[in-house]
Amino acid sequence: MKEDFLHYIWQFQKFNQSPLETVNGEFLEIYHPGMHNIDCGPDFFAAKLKIDTQVWAGNVEIHLKSSDWYLHQHEIDAAYDNVILHVVWEHDVDIFRKDESILPTLELKDIVLTEIQHNYYKLFAPDKKWINCEQFFPNFNEFDIEAWLTRLYFERLEAKNNLITELLHQSKNNWEAVLFKLLAKNFGLNRNGDAFLNLAHSIDFEVIRKLSQNQFQLEAVLLGHSGLLDDNFEAAYFIRLKNEYVYLQKKFNLGRAIETRPVFFRLRPDNFPTIRLVQLASVLVKTKALFAAIKRVKNKQDIYTIFSIEVPEFWKTHYNFRSAHKTRNKKLSEKFIDLVIINTIVPVMYAFSKRKVSKTDYFLDLISEVRLEKNSIIQNYQSLKPGLFTNAMHSQSLLQLKKNYCDPNNCLKCALGAKFIKGKY
Repeated sequence: MKEDFLHYIWQFQKFNQSPLETVNGEFLEIYHPGMHNIDCGPDFFAAKLKIDTQVWAGNVEIHLKSSDWYLHQHEIDAAYDNVILHVVWEHDVDIFRKDESILPTLELKDIVLTEIQHNYYKLFAPDKKWINCEQFFPNFNEFDIEAWLTRLYFERLEAKNNLITELLHQSKNNWEAVLFKLLAKNFGLNRNGDAFLNLAHSIDFEVIRKLSQNQFQLEAVLLGHSGLLDDNFEAAYFIRLKNEYVYLQKKFNLGRAIETRPVFFRLRPDNFPTIRLVQLASVLVKTKALFAAIKRVKNKQDIYTIFSIEVPEFWKTHYNFRSAHKTRNKKLSEKFIDLVIINTIVPVMYAFSKRKVSKTDYFLDLISEVRLEKNSIIQNYQSLKPGLFTNAMHSQSLLQLKKNYCDPNNCLKCALGAKFIKGKY
Protein backbone atom coordinates (compact mmCIF):
# COMPACT_ATOMS: atom_id res chain seq x y z
CA MET A 1 0.00 0.00 0.00
CA LYS A 2 1.36 3.42 -1.01
CA GLU A 3 0.28 6.77 0.29
CA ASP A 4 -0.56 8.08 -3.18
CA PHE A 5 -3.31 5.44 -3.35
CA LEU A 6 -4.88 7.01 -0.27
CA HIS A 7 -4.56 10.43 -1.92
CA TYR A 8 -6.46 9.02 -4.89
CA ILE A 9 -9.11 7.45 -2.65
CA TRP A 10 -9.65 10.70 -0.78
CA GLN A 11 -9.54 13.00 -3.80
CA PHE A 12 -12.12 10.99 -5.72
CA GLN A 13 -14.02 9.80 -2.65
CA LYS A 14 -13.76 6.10 -3.52
CA PHE A 15 -15.16 4.80 -0.24
CA ASN A 16 -18.48 4.04 1.33
CA GLN A 17 -19.83 7.32 2.72
CA SER A 18 -23.11 6.27 4.24
CA PRO A 19 -22.77 6.92 7.12
CA LEU A 20 -19.26 8.19 7.94
CA GLU A 21 -17.77 8.37 11.42
CA THR A 22 -14.35 9.27 12.79
CA VAL A 23 -12.51 6.67 14.84
CA ASN A 24 -13.94 8.33 17.98
CA GLY A 25 -17.52 8.05 16.76
CA GLU A 26 -18.00 11.62 15.54
CA PHE A 27 -20.42 12.12 12.64
CA LEU A 28 -18.54 13.14 9.47
CA GLU A 29 -19.93 14.70 6.31
CA ILE A 30 -17.65 15.76 3.45
CA TYR A 31 -18.73 18.85 1.51
CA HIS A 32 -15.46 19.19 -0.41
CA PRO A 33 -12.27 17.05 -0.09
CA GLY A 34 -10.01 20.03 -0.82
CA MET A 35 -7.36 20.71 -3.44
CA HIS A 36 -4.50 18.25 -3.81
CA ASN A 37 -1.19 19.80 -2.74
CA ILE A 38 1.92 18.45 -4.48
CA ASP A 39 4.34 20.73 -2.59
CA CYS A 40 5.32 20.89 1.08
CA GLY A 41 2.63 21.02 3.73
CA PRO A 42 -0.68 19.20 4.24
CA ASP A 43 -1.84 16.93 1.44
CA PHE A 44 -5.14 18.73 0.71
CA PHE A 45 -5.92 22.42 1.14
CA ALA A 46 -9.26 24.18 1.62
CA ALA A 47 -11.37 21.14 2.47
CA LYS A 48 -14.86 21.69 3.86
CA LEU A 49 -16.29 19.17 6.34
CA LYS A 50 -18.98 18.79 8.95
CA ILE A 51 -17.91 17.01 12.13
CA ASP A 52 -20.87 16.36 14.41
CA THR A 53 -22.69 19.72 14.27
CA GLN A 54 -19.67 21.91 13.47
CA VAL A 55 -18.72 22.90 9.90
CA TRP A 56 -14.95 23.16 9.37
CA ALA A 57 -12.82 24.63 6.60
CA GLY A 58 -9.14 23.77 6.55
CA ASN A 59 -6.57 21.19 5.54
CA VAL A 60 -6.50 17.39 5.40
CA GLU A 61 -3.41 15.26 6.02
CA ILE A 62 -3.15 11.65 4.82
CA HIS A 63 -0.96 8.82 6.13
CA LEU A 64 -0.80 5.05 6.03
CA LYS A 65 -0.83 4.96 9.84
CA SER A 66 -1.82 7.62 12.36
CA SER A 67 1.60 7.31 14.02
CA ASP A 68 3.22 8.59 10.80
CA TRP A 69 2.14 12.03 12.02
CA TYR A 70 4.79 11.78 14.73
CA LEU A 71 7.24 9.95 12.49
CA HIS A 72 7.16 12.94 10.12
CA GLN A 73 7.33 15.38 13.09
CA HIS A 74 4.17 17.25 12.09
CA GLU A 75 3.53 17.97 15.78
CA ILE A 76 6.32 20.58 15.70
CA ASP A 77 5.52 22.01 12.27
CA ALA A 78 3.19 25.03 12.27
CA ALA A 79 2.15 24.25 8.69
CA TYR A 80 -0.01 21.44 10.12
CA ASP A 81 -1.78 23.49 12.78
CA ASN A 82 -4.78 24.04 10.47
CA VAL A 83 -5.38 20.35 9.74
CA ILE A 84 -9.04 19.59 10.45
CA LEU A 85 -9.02 15.87 9.58
CA HIS A 86 -6.44 13.12 9.60
CA VAL A 87 -7.19 10.44 6.98
CA VAL A 88 -5.35 7.13 7.46
CA TRP A 89 -5.46 3.57 6.26
CA GLU A 90 -4.98 2.26 9.78
CA HIS A 91 -5.49 4.13 13.04
CA ASP A 92 -2.93 3.14 15.67
CA VAL A 93 -2.55 6.22 17.91
CA ASP A 94 -4.43 9.41 18.74
CA ILE A 95 -3.04 12.72 17.51
CA PHE A 96 -3.30 15.71 19.84
CA ARG A 97 -3.66 19.34 18.84
CA LYS A 98 -1.94 22.18 20.67
CA ASP A 99 -5.03 22.69 22.83
CA GLU A 100 -4.81 18.98 23.87
CA SER A 101 -7.97 18.05 21.91
CA ILE A 102 -7.81 14.95 19.72
CA LEU A 103 -7.53 15.54 15.98
CA PRO A 104 -10.51 13.83 14.23
CA THR A 105 -9.34 10.81 12.24
CA LEU A 106 -11.02 8.86 9.44
CA GLU A 107 -9.85 5.27 9.01
CA LEU A 108 -10.20 3.95 5.43
CA LYS A 109 -9.27 0.26 5.53
CA ASP A 110 -12.80 -1.02 6.14
CA ILE A 111 -14.69 1.44 3.92
CA VAL A 112 -12.70 1.58 0.65
CA LEU A 113 -14.74 0.14 -2.22
CA THR A 114 -13.77 -3.50 -2.66
CA GLU A 115 -13.32 -3.35 -6.45
CA ILE A 116 -11.04 -0.31 -6.20
CA GLN A 117 -8.85 -2.00 -3.61
CA HIS A 118 -8.75 -5.28 -5.52
CA ASN A 119 -7.72 -3.54 -8.76
CA TYR A 120 -5.04 -1.57 -6.96
CA TYR A 121 -3.43 -4.76 -5.64
CA LYS A 122 -3.60 -6.34 -9.11
CA LEU A 123 -1.94 -3.33 -10.70
CA PHE A 124 0.86 -3.16 -8.15
CA ALA A 125 1.41 -6.90 -7.76
CA PRO A 126 5.04 -7.59 -6.79
CA ASP A 127 5.82 -9.91 -9.72
CA LYS A 128 8.38 -8.29 -12.04
CA LYS A 129 6.89 -6.57 -15.09
CA TRP A 130 8.12 -4.09 -17.70
CA ILE A 131 5.26 -1.77 -16.72
CA ASN A 132 2.65 -2.36 -14.00
CA CYS A 133 -0.28 -2.66 -16.42
CA GLU A 134 1.58 -4.85 -18.91
CA GLN A 135 -0.89 -7.74 -18.84
CA PHE A 136 -3.89 -5.38 -18.96
CA PHE A 137 -2.61 -2.87 -21.54
CA PRO A 138 -3.90 -4.87 -24.56
CA ASN A 139 -7.43 -4.51 -23.17
CA PHE A 140 -7.36 -0.72 -22.90
CA ASN A 141 -9.80 1.02 -25.22
CA GLU A 142 -8.02 2.45 -28.27
CA PHE A 143 -9.95 5.71 -28.06
CA ASP A 144 -8.84 6.13 -24.43
CA ILE A 145 -5.22 5.44 -25.39
CA GLU A 146 -5.32 7.97 -28.25
CA ALA A 147 -6.89 10.64 -26.04
CA TRP A 148 -4.33 10.09 -23.28
CA LEU A 149 -1.40 10.11 -25.72
CA THR A 150 -2.58 13.44 -27.14
CA ARG A 151 -2.63 14.91 -23.64
CA LEU A 152 0.83 13.46 -22.97
CA TYR A 153 2.20 14.99 -26.15
CA PHE A 154 1.06 18.45 -25.10
CA GLU A 155 2.54 17.76 -21.67
CA ARG A 156 5.85 16.98 -23.37
CA LEU A 157 5.61 20.13 -25.49
CA GLU A 158 4.97 22.18 -22.37
CA ALA A 159 8.10 20.73 -20.75
CA LYS A 160 10.15 21.71 -23.82
CA ASN A 161 8.47 25.10 -23.77
CA ASN A 162 10.31 25.86 -20.51
CA LEU A 163 13.69 25.84 -22.30
CA ILE A 164 12.27 27.85 -25.20
CA THR A 165 10.89 30.45 -22.78
CA GLU A 166 14.35 30.78 -21.20
CA LEU A 167 16.00 31.08 -24.63
CA LEU A 168 13.43 33.65 -25.70
CA HIS A 169 14.18 35.76 -22.64
CA GLN A 170 17.93 35.53 -23.23
CA SER A 171 17.46 36.45 -26.90
CA LYS A 172 15.16 39.40 -26.18
CA ASN A 173 12.24 37.81 -28.05
CA ASN A 174 14.28 37.07 -31.18
CA TRP A 175 12.68 33.92 -32.59
CA GLU A 176 15.41 33.50 -35.22
CA ALA A 177 17.99 33.37 -32.41
CA VAL A 178 15.89 30.92 -30.41
CA LEU A 179 15.54 28.62 -33.41
CA PHE A 180 19.30 28.76 -34.03
CA LYS A 181 20.12 27.84 -30.44
CA LEU A 182 17.65 24.96 -30.30
CA LEU A 183 18.83 23.72 -33.70
CA ALA A 184 22.42 23.81 -32.47
CA LYS A 185 21.48 21.78 -29.41
CA ASN A 186 19.66 19.16 -31.44
CA PHE A 187 22.33 18.95 -34.15
CA GLY A 188 24.61 17.87 -31.30
CA LEU A 189 22.22 15.02 -30.43
CA ASN A 190 22.62 13.41 -27.00
CA ARG A 191 26.41 13.36 -26.86
CA ASN A 192 27.15 16.93 -27.94
CA GLY A 193 23.83 18.69 -27.40
CA ASP A 194 24.97 20.63 -24.33
CA ALA A 195 28.30 21.59 -25.92
CA PHE A 196 26.56 22.83 -29.08
CA LEU A 197 24.05 24.82 -27.02
CA ASN A 198 26.92 26.39 -25.07
CA LEU A 199 28.51 27.25 -28.40
CA ALA A 200 25.31 28.91 -29.61
CA HIS A 201 25.06 30.86 -26.32
CA SER A 202 28.66 32.05 -26.62
CA ILE A 203 28.23 33.84 -29.97
CA ASP A 204 25.93 36.83 -30.39
CA PHE A 205 23.26 35.88 -32.90
CA GLU A 206 23.91 39.09 -34.85
CA VAL A 207 27.35 37.68 -35.59
CA ILE A 208 25.79 34.42 -36.79
CA ARG A 209 23.35 36.37 -38.95
CA LYS A 210 26.15 38.39 -40.59
CA LEU A 211 28.35 35.34 -41.14
CA SER A 212 25.49 33.39 -42.74
CA GLN A 213 26.32 35.31 -45.91
CA ASN A 214 29.53 33.28 -46.16
CA GLN A 215 29.71 29.52 -45.61
CA PHE A 216 33.47 29.44 -45.03
CA GLN A 217 33.41 32.19 -42.40
CA LEU A 218 30.45 30.73 -40.51
CA GLU A 219 32.09 27.32 -40.60
CA ALA A 220 35.33 28.79 -39.26
CA VAL A 221 33.60 30.47 -36.32
CA LEU A 222 31.47 27.44 -35.37
CA LEU A 223 34.40 25.03 -35.56
CA GLY A 224 36.90 27.44 -34.03
CA HIS A 225 34.75 28.64 -31.14
CA SER A 226 33.87 25.04 -30.27
CA GLY A 227 37.61 24.26 -29.91
CA LEU A 228 37.74 21.96 -32.92
CA LEU A 229 40.47 24.07 -34.56
CA ASP A 230 42.77 24.05 -31.52
CA ASP A 231 45.00 21.25 -32.83
CA ASN A 232 47.60 21.58 -35.58
CA PHE A 233 46.98 19.72 -38.81
CA GLU A 234 48.78 20.02 -42.13
CA ALA A 235 45.64 20.04 -44.28
CA ALA A 236 45.48 23.33 -46.22
CA TYR A 237 41.74 23.64 -45.53
CA PHE A 238 42.32 23.35 -41.79
CA ILE A 239 44.99 26.06 -41.88
CA ARG A 240 42.69 28.40 -43.84
CA LEU A 241 39.84 27.79 -41.38
CA LYS A 242 42.06 28.40 -38.37
CA ASN A 243 43.47 31.63 -39.79
CA GLU A 244 39.97 32.82 -40.66
CA TYR A 245 38.73 32.05 -37.16
CA VAL A 246 41.59 33.98 -35.54
CA TYR A 247 40.73 36.98 -37.75
CA LEU A 248 36.94 36.79 -37.04
CA GLN A 249 37.52 36.16 -33.35
CA LYS A 250 39.28 39.52 -33.10
CA LYS A 251 36.92 41.31 -35.48
CA PHE A 252 33.79 40.37 -33.54
CA ASN A 253 35.43 40.25 -30.11
CA LEU A 254 34.28 36.66 -29.59
CA GLY A 255 36.49 35.94 -26.62
CA ARG A 256 37.79 32.48 -25.80
CA ALA A 257 36.40 29.26 -27.22
CA ILE A 258 33.90 27.35 -25.07
CA GLU A 259 35.28 25.20 -22.25
CA THR A 260 32.98 22.20 -22.82
CA ARG A 261 34.37 20.79 -26.04
CA PRO A 262 32.39 18.50 -28.37
CA VAL A 263 33.46 14.84 -28.35
CA PHE A 264 34.01 12.21 -31.04
CA PHE A 265 34.12 9.18 -28.75
CA ARG A 266 31.46 6.53 -29.41
CA LEU A 267 29.95 8.44 -32.31
CA ARG A 268 29.43 7.21 -35.83
CA PRO A 269 31.34 9.34 -38.36
CA ASP A 270 28.11 10.91 -39.70
CA ASN A 271 27.52 12.30 -36.20
CA PHE A 272 31.02 13.67 -35.66
CA PRO A 273 30.78 17.24 -34.32
CA THR A 274 32.81 18.54 -37.27
CA ILE A 275 30.22 17.22 -39.74
CA ARG A 276 27.17 18.33 -37.74
CA LEU A 277 28.50 21.89 -37.29
CA VAL A 278 29.34 22.16 -40.99
CA GLN A 279 25.84 20.93 -41.87
CA LEU A 280 24.33 23.45 -39.44
CA ALA A 281 26.32 26.20 -41.14
CA SER A 282 25.06 25.02 -44.53
CA VAL A 283 21.44 25.21 -43.35
CA LEU A 284 21.91 28.77 -42.06
CA VAL A 285 23.66 29.88 -45.23
CA LYS A 286 21.04 28.35 -47.53
CA THR A 287 18.06 29.94 -45.70
CA LYS A 288 18.97 33.28 -44.18
CA ALA A 289 15.69 33.89 -42.30
CA LEU A 290 15.14 30.33 -41.19
CA PHE A 291 12.37 30.96 -38.67
CA ALA A 292 10.40 33.01 -41.20
CA ALA A 293 10.76 30.15 -43.70
CA ILE A 294 9.64 27.57 -41.15
CA LYS A 295 6.50 29.59 -40.44
CA ARG A 296 5.49 29.25 -44.10
CA VAL A 297 5.81 25.47 -44.38
CA LYS A 298 2.72 23.45 -45.24
CA ASN A 299 3.89 19.89 -44.70
CA LYS A 300 6.81 17.63 -43.89
CA GLN A 301 8.13 17.76 -47.46
CA ASP A 302 8.60 21.52 -47.18
CA ILE A 303 10.83 20.91 -44.16
CA TYR A 304 12.82 18.33 -46.09
CA THR A 305 13.36 20.92 -48.83
CA ILE A 306 14.61 23.57 -46.40
CA PHE A 307 17.08 21.13 -44.84
CA SER A 308 18.27 19.70 -48.15
CA ILE A 309 21.82 21.03 -48.15
CA GLU A 310 25.26 20.37 -49.63
CA VAL A 311 28.45 20.49 -47.60
CA PRO A 312 31.65 22.11 -48.98
CA GLU A 313 33.88 19.93 -51.18
CA PHE A 314 36.47 19.33 -48.44
CA TRP A 315 33.87 17.69 -46.21
CA LYS A 316 32.69 15.36 -48.96
CA THR A 317 36.00 13.53 -48.52
CA HIS A 318 36.62 14.14 -44.80
CA TYR A 319 34.95 13.47 -41.45
CA ASN A 320 37.72 15.30 -39.62
CA PHE A 321 41.06 16.88 -40.46
CA ARG A 322 43.12 13.72 -40.11
CA SER A 323 42.43 11.61 -43.17
CA ALA A 324 40.47 11.57 -46.42
CA HIS A 325 38.03 9.01 -47.82
CA LYS A 326 36.14 8.44 -51.06
CA THR A 327 33.68 11.17 -51.99
CA ARG A 328 30.39 11.09 -50.12
CA ASN A 329 27.57 13.62 -50.24
CA LYS A 330 27.00 14.24 -46.56
CA LYS A 331 23.44 15.48 -46.83
CA LEU A 332 21.09 15.43 -43.88
CA SER A 333 19.15 12.18 -43.92
CA GLU A 334 15.37 12.19 -43.70
CA LYS A 335 15.71 10.33 -40.42
CA PHE A 336 17.86 13.13 -39.00
CA ILE A 337 15.50 15.82 -40.32
CA ASP A 338 12.64 13.96 -38.65
CA LEU A 339 14.51 14.37 -35.35
CA VAL A 340 14.85 18.08 -36.10
CA ILE A 341 11.09 18.29 -36.69
CA ILE A 342 10.36 16.41 -33.47
CA ASN A 343 12.82 18.15 -31.16
CA THR A 344 13.13 21.62 -32.66
CA ILE A 345 10.61 22.75 -35.25
CA VAL A 346 7.36 21.57 -33.68
CA PRO A 347 8.29 22.67 -30.12
CA VAL A 348 9.41 26.12 -31.34
CA MET A 349 6.33 26.65 -33.47
CA TYR A 350 4.10 25.42 -30.65
CA ALA A 351 5.73 27.94 -28.32
CA PHE A 352 5.34 30.67 -30.94
CA SER A 353 1.68 29.85 -31.54
CA LYS A 354 0.97 30.04 -27.79
CA ARG A 355 2.35 33.54 -27.60
CA LYS A 356 0.71 34.72 -30.82
CA VAL A 357 -2.68 33.17 -29.95
CA SER A 358 -2.76 31.20 -33.18
CA LYS A 359 -3.79 27.62 -33.91
CA THR A 360 -1.55 24.73 -32.96
CA ASP A 361 -3.52 22.14 -34.92
CA TYR A 362 -1.19 22.35 -37.91
CA PHE A 363 1.80 21.31 -35.82
CA LEU A 364 -0.08 18.26 -34.63
CA ASP A 365 -0.61 17.44 -38.30
CA LEU A 366 3.10 17.92 -38.95
CA ILE A 367 4.25 15.68 -36.11
CA SER A 368 1.71 13.09 -37.23
CA GLU A 369 3.38 13.02 -40.66
CA VAL A 370 6.71 12.02 -39.13
CA ARG A 371 7.38 8.32 -38.92
CA LEU A 372 7.30 6.44 -35.61
CA GLU A 373 10.63 6.52 -33.77
CA LYS A 374 12.34 3.21 -33.20
CA ASN A 375 13.77 2.21 -29.84
CA SER A 376 13.22 -0.51 -27.25
CA ILE A 377 10.58 1.48 -25.35
CA ILE A 378 8.43 2.03 -28.44
CA GLN A 379 8.88 -1.57 -29.52
CA ASN A 380 7.70 -2.84 -26.15
CA TYR A 381 4.54 -0.70 -26.28
CA GLN A 382 3.96 -1.86 -29.87
CA SER A 383 4.11 -5.47 -28.73
CA LEU A 384 1.34 -4.74 -26.20
CA LYS A 385 -0.92 -3.00 -28.72
CA PRO A 386 0.16 -4.00 -32.27
CA GLY A 387 -0.71 -1.63 -35.09
CA LEU A 388 -1.98 1.25 -32.95
CA PHE A 389 1.14 3.43 -32.81
CA THR A 390 2.07 4.82 -36.21
CA ASN A 391 3.74 8.24 -35.99
CA ALA A 392 6.11 10.47 -34.04
CA MET A 393 3.38 12.00 -31.92
CA HIS A 394 2.65 8.51 -30.65
CA SER A 395 6.32 7.71 -29.97
CA GLN A 396 6.96 11.03 -28.21
CA SER A 397 3.88 10.49 -26.06
CA LEU A 398 4.92 6.94 -25.21
CA LEU A 399 8.35 8.17 -24.11
CA GLN A 400 6.59 10.70 -21.87
CA LEU A 401 4.34 7.96 -20.51
CA LYS A 402 7.23 5.62 -19.72
CA LYS A 403 9.48 8.23 -18.09
CA ASN A 404 6.91 10.22 -16.10
CA TYR A 405 4.25 7.63 -15.25
CA CYS A 406 5.30 4.00 -15.74
CA ASP A 407 8.86 4.13 -14.38
CA PRO A 408 8.05 6.13 -11.20
CA ASN A 409 4.84 4.08 -10.64
CA ASN A 410 2.60 7.12 -11.10
CA CYS A 411 -0.18 4.85 -12.32
CA LEU A 412 -2.87 6.67 -10.36
CA LYS A 413 -1.98 9.90 -12.19
CA CYS A 414 -2.19 8.10 -15.55
CA ALA A 415 -5.56 8.20 -17.31
CA LEU A 416 -5.23 4.52 -18.23
CA GLY A 417 -4.17 3.46 -14.74
CA ALA A 418 -7.04 5.43 -13.19
CA LYS A 419 -9.51 3.72 -15.51
CA PHE A 420 -8.10 0.34 -14.56
CA ILE A 421 -8.44 1.07 -10.85
CA LYS A 422 -12.06 2.03 -11.41
CA GLY A 423 -12.64 -1.12 -13.50
CA LYS A 424 -13.67 0.92 -16.55
CA TYR A 425 -11.10 -0.17 -19.11
